[in-house]
Amino acid sequence: MPTIQSVDRALQILDLFDDQNREIKITDISARTGLNKSTLHALLKTMQARGYIDQNEDNGRYRLGMKLVERGNFVISSIDIRKICNSFLVSLSEQTGQTVHLGILDGKHGVYIDKVEGQAAVITYSRIGRQLPLHCTAIGKVLVAFQDRETRDRILTGYSYEAATPRSIGSEAAFVKELTSVREQGYAIDDQEHVKGVRCTAVPIFDDKGKIAAAISLSTLTPIVNNRDFERYIGLLNSVSSEISALIGHRS
Repeated sequence: MPTIQSVDRALQILDLFDDQNREIKITDISARTGLNKSTLHALLKTMQARGYIDQNEDNGRYRLGMKLVERGNFVISSIDIRKICNSFLVSLSEQTGQTVHLGILDGKHGVYIDKVEGQAAVITYSRIGRQLPLHCTAIGKVLVAFQDRETRDRILTGYSYEAATPRSIGSEAAFVKELTSVREQGYAIDDQEHVKGVRCTAVPIFDDKGKIAAAISLSTLTPIVNNRDFERYIGLLNSVSSEISALIGHRS
């Protein structure tokens, strides 16, 4: 399989750091990677600009950047929450016959980290690891609605409201209004806003600090699920949300 040389070199640099080598001089990095200083300088400055490498101003040595801590925590929390939630997702799918997703926030997108396919509603557009838009999915709405104001504003700055269907929210004003409603009622609905013929609802999961950790959604096919059943599914999701949140230390 072909590799991208610049990416491989950047990863080589990151792999040099360990408990015995927390800070490294550029001459030592050059010696250990075989890269000349001009190439190395350009790589290090690029990685520094992205937050993956930092430089000690006192001695000029390089060290790992805080972006790696952020990414590492993201991976760890994703694995933990998925492990905790999986049995609940399976149970929900078995009770309802619908497809259930678990999603978390990643920058200006959501991302599916688990999925249990329902026998009555096979949802083909989603898969584990796929990014999803925030403004036209139930999970996305929940993941933004329950953030603190500073985080929400950062997400919305420069956000693109691309229309997935004619029902998709198309502006920041409309999205902010929707987020207010979601926060007040405790759940979100995507009524064919992402995929025609699919109606979803989602609820938040809160951690021990009272912050949103993830969201669970249930996806239905509009021709086979009536409003009464859909309301029942919202109730089931709310119960599961409370149970999981309590399990990971949230106190309401």
